[in-house]
Amino acid sequence: MSISHAPPSSPEADIPLKSGSSNPISVDVVPLLPASARRTRVPRWLRRTAGPVLLLALWQLLSATGVLTSDVLASPGRIAQVAGDLIADGSLPSAMGTSLQRVAAGLALGTVVGTGLALLSGLFRIGEDLVDAPVQMLRTVPFVGLIPLFIIWFGIGEAPKVAIITLGVTFPLYLNVYAGIRGVDAQLIEAGESLGLSRWGLVRHVVLPGALPGALTGLRYSLGIAWLALVFAEQVNADSGIGFLMVQARDFLRTDVIVVCLIVYAFLGLFADFIVRSLERLLLQWRPTFTGR
Repeated sequence: MSISHAPPSSPEADIPLKSGSSNPISVDVVPLLPASARRTRVPRWLRRTAGPVLLLALWQLLSATGVLTSDVLASPGRIAQVAGDLIADGSLPSAMGTSLQRVAAGLALGTVVGTGLALLSGLFRIGEDLVDAPVQMLRTVPFVGLIPLFIIWFGIGEAPKVAIITLGVTFPLYLNVYAGIRGVDAQLIEAGESLGLSRWGLVRHVVLPGALPGALTGLRYSLGIAWLALVFAEQVNADSGIGFLMVQARDFLRTDVIVVCLIVYAFLGLFADFIVRSLERLLLQWRPTFTGR
């Protein structure tokens, strides 16, 4: 008995139901769509840059049509020209170097103080009783309001500027590290104790890794506040730094120089945040997270 097959141009294929069966079954094969018909995916880097580019284009359009005058806000072209002039004469690189030194010193001191207090308060109940209440009281005091006291205590040199940045960095780092330590799952502590880990072993292998995500989040907050504190610090009796350039530009009504300094602050902050996020991806590879859809 002969079996008739579908013609080659037919989308049907003969597939037997089971071995030894002479009755074929026809299955429709759905062809794949050509590549040109598939939905084109926009690269993510292009989507992320679309917003700033559109904002820059709108800014240039408003400046060109006269809606934004130069005494209110300089045009992007003028700002780019001024930035090139400041880089060429060396004033902007020198100011950036001075500001980076101040932020680095304040960030280092604030990290040591904030992390140390959080460890003392988070790991020991007596430390919490002694440390947490004073820290919570001090963090409600605006650090900008302490500038006159810092000037009286430390003079008008670099010390009060670094002290302002240190104070701004300490409290966000303390809160996040403390919350990270106290947020460790109690069942993990019990599991570590059942495995025979000592107190230091629990801290090293369970508590600190569990608190690391909170610590890195606190570091990101601290970096943002460090640049904010730097703006205030460099506008008080400063003779160098990005804030000093802004003060000079304010006195001469140079909105172009002010915007250049603000852009530099923004890019330095983004670069610092990029470094911390890279550390998060490196140190937190063990933690599965939701990255969006």
